Amino acid sequence: MTLATQEQLDAFARACRRVAEAGLLQCSSGNMSWRIGEDLMAVSGTRVWLERLTADDVALCRIAGGQVLNDRRPSIESRFHAGIFRARPEVNVVLHFQSPNATALCCGEPEKTNFFVIIEVPYYIGRPAVVEYLPAGSPELASAIVEVARDHDMILLKNHGQVVVGRDFDDAIQKAVFFELACHVILQGGNVRPLSDEAAEALIAAGKARGKENGSASPPAV
Repeated sequence: MTLATQEQLDAFARACRRVAEAGLLQCSSGNMSWRIGEDLMAVSGTRVWLERLTADDVALCRIAGGQVLNDRRPSIESRFHAGIFRARPEVNVVLHFQSPNATALCCGEPEKTNFFVIIEVPYYIGRPAVVEYLPAGSPELASAIVEVARDHDMILLKNHGQVVVGRDFDDAIQKAVFFELACHVILQGGNVRPLSDEAAEALIAAGKARGKENGSASPPAV
């Protein structure tokens, strides 16, 4: 039985390398998954540097139970990837990344940070959720991430990194890049003033409407 085509494996590998090229992770940190069937997901292999990931480094796993279906061991975080796919049928890509500025803020008190400093964050991402520190790869961390991912597209893991979900590769990578930009502005921008509550709420509402239509319109002016 063919689990995934070579074309699919190559497409996933290219997307993983795009994540590294965007500066969203370092060395073997971070991992990504892709729903490629009703009960099948591709996951980056454990300890693989995404910047040089190839089709041979891709694990294939069941979404329902996480069973590995080929000879590649998946990332230790594959448990929450499968859990998010089960909880969010409209999500097709899950990315765990550790971009510099976003991770710096996750090492402080991200729950007290207003990330709505550029319009792309409320529009494309919405309000991020925060998960307290739990050991990487643990069932407890996976459970905590899946629970908040039901209602949030960006999850901030204290002293660890970020998880973002998307309907496709472009959607997930774009969200991660915009979030890193916002964090850079917060840390490096000096006297930064976030959007007003009214403007942010309008952008969140517009973004949700866009998501329901599955469109790709640009955010409105505020």
